[in-house]
Amino acid sequence: MAEPIKVLVTGAAGQIAYSLLYTIVKGDVFGKDQPLILVLLDITPMLPVLEGVVMEICDCALPLVREVISTDKEEEAFKDIDVAILVGSMPRREGMERKDLLQANSKIFKSQGYALDKLAKKTVKVLVVGNPANTNCLTAIKCAPSIPKENFSCLTRLDHNRAKAQIAYRLGVPSNDVKNVIIWGNHSSTQYPDVSHAVVKVKGKQMSVLDAVKDDSWLRGDFITTVQNRGAAVIKARKLSSAMSAAKAISDHLRDIWFGTPEGEWVSMGVISDGNPYNIPNDLVYSFPVQIKNKAWSIVECLKINDFSCEKMKATAKELTEEKETASEFLSSA
Repeated sequence: MAEPIKVLVTGAAGQIAYSLLYTIVKGDVFGKDQPLILVLLDITPMLPVLEGVVMEICDCALPLVREVISTDKEEEAFKDIDVAILVGSMPRREGMERKDLLQANSKIFKSQGYALDKLAKKTVKVLVVGNPANTNCLTAIKCAPSIPKENFSCLTRLDHNRAKAQIAYRLGVPSNDVKNVIIWGNHSSTQYPDVSHAVVKVKGKQMSVLDAVKDDSWLRGDFITTVQNRGAAVIKARKLSSAMSAAKAISDHLRDIWFGTPEGEWVSMGVISDGNPYNIPNDLVYSFPVQIKNKAWSIVECLKINDFSCEKMKATAKELTEEKETASEFLSSA
């Protein structure tokens, strides 16, 4: 059996982590023969809850788990880790503006970026989940200069999965028969869910989603707004944010990093925009279609972008640029 890998989950006493951890420890993410050392980090007031999570992991009696470390100390949590899943962040509270959220999270991800830079393996794979995920990811990148930018990504797979599901339900097909949707840009209400290049299998025949749906007004209207606002709709219904679906998306994202994407298929992932082929400004963490091989992603090139898509892509890039500037102000003044 392979040597254990050390996997850190922050916000480990929260509801997303609670849905995520079992998937990891039973081998669905890193493989059925990959032993694990789990490191669970949360704030001090959550340590009693975290103790209960550790008990449950133990009680699952799963053979891949070699050790579980729970802590409220970054210097212990980030040491020699192979994977960092940064779920914990300051949630948006009633009356908070987005600027307030950026300020609070700039401090968190600045500190965690420094911890990664100082303590983690230089090969560490970092997935930022805590919102605003794209800009939090960029903050961590800036504060961890010794780790390659390409090792960082942020979660837009939940939006990708939501887009696939909307198409699948519309056409009455399984969601795994829908391939190559794209989420462009920010994990926010400006994101652009794009099916211009997506394909679907209908009655055994593969065709473009555009030809299968045959309803441009829906694809350019309700489909986009449903995906953009799905998180808010879940909160309105549950009175809590997405947890089960977020945990599933994290698992999908990491499994694809670990094992790669199938030939001819891509997934959506927030990655550094430097040198991208779509004229998105450099130095943003922007969601692109990516293919993954040998644990390295590459942006899918040569996709034709129509005027409608171009305007949507620019709008979400503009929001990310504004977020970056706001976060940079907080970082420089801290």
